[in-house]
Amino acid sequence: MLLRLDPAVHDALARWAAGELRSTNAQIDYLLRQALRDAGRLPGDTGPPAKRGRPPRERE
Repeated sequence: MLLRLDPAVHDALARWAAGELRSTNAQIDYLLRQALRDAGRLPGDTGPPAKRGRPPRERE
C-alpha cells in the first residue's frame, strides 16, 4: 500500500516509532487501530497486531 506523507510528518512518525521501539509500519498500524477503537469502528474480527521480529522458520 502506498501512503503519501509530508516528509516532516514521516520524520516525526519515525522518531516516535523509534522512541517506542517499533518500526514506522508498526507505529502506523498501532495508531490506526487505536483511532478505530476510540471511534468505535474497529471490526470485531480484527486479529491481534503482527508479532515483532522475523516469522518462524518453516520446518520441512
